[in-house]
Amino acid sequence: MSFKYTPNTLKKLEQLFEEARYRVRYEKGNFNSGFCVLEDKRIAVINRFLNVEGRINALLEILPTIGVNEEELSGDMLKWYKQLLDNPNGGGNQSVQTQMDL
Repeated sequence: MSFKYTPNTLKKLEQLFEEARYRVRYEKGNFNSGFCVLEDKRIAVINRFLNVEGRINALLEILPTIGVNEEELSGDMLKWYKQLLDNPNGGGNQSVQTQMDL
């Protein structure tokens, strides 16, 4: 995904998870991949020792695996969610950052 790894981007991702009815928690633990998803409780647990870039990458890795009801997302979040799913590895699309006013 071609956007800046800033705390504001992390906050937008956390809002996206919140609208998808998932709680994001930052805890310590032995995570092989840096995160753990408790699907029954709808909780994503991220290693709290990761920096902002690591947290964003972990959330981006989790996003396609959770069941997001697109009808529950707001207009801007739905547009950003679809862009995240369409371009998970970048591709030089700079429009994602400007459309969400990050």
